[in-house]
Amino acid sequence: MFKSILKAAVIVLCSSFSVYGQAQLPVYLDDTKPIKDRVEDALSRMTLEEKIGMVHAQSKFSSAGVPRLGIPDIWMTDGPHGIRPEVLWDEWSQAGWTNDSCIAFPALTCLAATWNKEMSSLYGKSIGEEARYRNKTVLLGPGVNIYRTPLNGRNFEYMGEDPFLSAKMVVPYIKGVQQNGVATCVKHYALNNQETERHSINVNVDDRALYEIYLPAFKAAIQEGDTWAIMGSYNKYKGQQCCHNQYLLNDILRKEWGFQGVVVADWGGVHDTQQAITNGLDMEFGTWTDGLSWGTSNAYDNYYLAKPYLAMIKSGKVGTKELDEKVRRILRLSFLTNMNKNRPFGSFGTEEHALAGRKIAEEGIVLLQNKNNILPINLNKTKRIAVIGENAIKMMTVGGGSSSLKAKYEVSPLDGLKRRIGSQAEVVYARGYVGDADGSYNGVVSGQNLKDNRSAEELMAEAIKVAKTADVVVFVGGLNKSDFQDSEGNDRKGLGLPYNQDKLITELLKANKNLVYVNISGNAVAMPWVNEVPGIVQGWFLGTEAGNALAAVLVGDVNPSGKLTFTFPVKLSDNAAHAMGDFPGKDGEVTYKEGIFVGYRWHDKQKIKPLFSFGHGLSYTTFEYGKVTADKKELTADDKITFTVNVKNTGTREGSEVVQLYISDLKSSLPRPVKELKGFEKVSLKPGETKTVTITVDKAALSFFDDKKHEWVAEPGDFEALIGASSANIKTKTAFKLR
Repeated sequence: MFKSILKAAVIVLCSSFSVYGQAQLPVYLDDTKPIKDRVEDALSRMTLEEKIGMVHAQSKFSSAGVPRLGIPDIWMTDGPHGIRPEVLWDEWSQAGWTNDSCIAFPALTCLAATWNKEMSSLYGKSIGEEARYRNKTVLLGPGVNIYRTPLNGRNFEYMGEDPFLSAKMVVPYIKGVQQNGVATCVKHYALNNQETERHSINVNVDDRALYEIYLPAFKAAIQEGDTWAIMGSYNKYKGQQCCHNQYLLNDILRKEWGFQGVVVADWGGVHDTQQAITNGLDMEFGTWTDGLSWGTSNAYDNYYLAKPYLAMIKSGKVGTKELDEKVRRILRLSFLTNMNKNRPFGSFGTEEHALAGRKIAEEGIVLLQNKNNILPINLNKTKRIAVIGENAIKMMTVGGGSSSLKAKYEVSPLDGLKRRIGSQAEVVYARGYVGDADGSYNGVVSGQNLKDNRSAEELMAEAIKVAKTADVVVFVGGLNKSDFQDSEGNDRKGLGLPYNQDKLITELLKANKNLVYVNISGNAVAMPWVNEVPGIVQGWFLGTEAGNALAAVLVGDVNPSGKLTFTFPVKLSDNAAHAMGDFPGKDGEVTYKEGIFVGYRWHDKQKIKPLFSFGHGLSYTTFEYGKVTADKKELTADDKITFTVNVKNTGTREGSEVVQLYISDLKSSLPRPVKELKGFEKVSLKPGETKTVTITVDKAALSFFDDKKHEWVAEPGDFEALIGASSANIKTKTAFKLR
């Protein structure tokens, strides 16, 4: 009986897809057809209600497919540092799964600090495999907003202050993820450079700064990376919310850049039905993100692009042209991802991914200062190591906002050092201070309880006692992912270290001069004791393998090769956003008075010496630069110019150097930075080895954006190419002309 029913069902199904008696799939299910044809076929079969269902959420992280047509739901997941744990359908609380513990990768500040496009590709491939295994359609990341101020709570999710570096590092990440049939959703477009009043602040910025500083990474993500989705930002621009902004989404994204993908609203970023219809948005998520507490039986049906949109269409107030365009883009996304039969299966929580994360972490760690060669720690001469600081034991894969992760495991700096050192030396620990003892953030419960009832005086006294008996002290401090630190939702309150760490460091120095400070953060911090501390390491948020990666660098198994992607100012007023006096704005408005002079551009312009410069990073070996040469003295508009420099490892161990090319326009009709990064290459060298590094640029590297003409302009005249180990350490330069 059952077989007969099944046979009849198959006959009916086949007959509905047949021509002249031969079974034939609908065009939208035939993956031999061009995606454009498949999209049009699927669209023609959909009802108005089914189309409306696709453009807004049906749960916290999903939007509806069309079951009748076999089109699956679209599932989003937070990134960009790991795959978020599953949450309940209508709540932020965890769903209680036992198999959703991910590998936590280093934060994007660390990835960018590798200055290595191969590491970016590895990162994207690995996290893409994790997302695919969990059957996610879209990874909400990576983030490429510009580091404008060290107080921005979300800087740890981004790639630094320089648009060129961010653009070059984001493209391999995108390609790595999307080769797994998972879309990247590059965020937050655009001008999302602070958390203070993030939902309502209106950003005033001139077109030149917009195009030269804040848009290049997004443009590269689209035109070079071919990202399949973009996320709008919470803030306003030109008085309109960026999630439905005519100028950003329609004029620039679609018309100027030719973006064919989906624009996704940040969760809670939609505020108006009419603007959401006409101003470039495709998918609405997270409206009323406090859950289902707004007094309606189904909050999702009452989203701006749900029943209100449907009612406007049925009443004739709007047509269906915009709706069809939105659905076309969403269908295209589906055909590229969850309807792609060749989509790989992915893998999750694997040793391979953990080791990839460790490799990225090791390359991204930055050696900022190394007086008297205190690092690497010489285990042949060191008998006792004192590890001090809460960040040596605190889990950092949790917290920080939407990027909070339920990691499969996390190796702390203390455990990493103990594992690596073993019986070679004694490792003793003292906490030193209590910062945040909580173990629950953003619905993720770490299970770690760091409660300590001792007074600050008792904690300091213990730390000093331990330091006095050690050969070397490793202080692991910095920030954490709590509110008002490196965390979504709030900006930092100042540049200084929290929890009275400066006083503790000063007292420890009195007890033991052999101190190494490891700064765990995604942001610059003030260091009033910088001249007294011989060793300083930027340790970032390193993910699952944090402790192992950090230990490998501290003891010299790995030669550090990371370089800073943002400037460490001595004091907050050295930063342009604060020097100009407008951060974080007032009366709902913030004006970027510094224009294009962000980060090292401002320090160069004002001749302000930074604490540590953009591009800075030391090694356990030394490098010697030869004289840079150019393959021609004059560059024409349609030509390219190649710069060549020899770099030699003059030390005693293998190491990698990042060769940085900056371009200086010696005479311009508009004010320009003293120099701008326009090329870089990372090169590995054995002791005594010399390699030739070549970097090629074209007219685009010499151009600025003329806001009056609304076009990129490269003015004929004299230029210089500067090769350096950082923005403040130029080794060699050569002159050339643009004809």
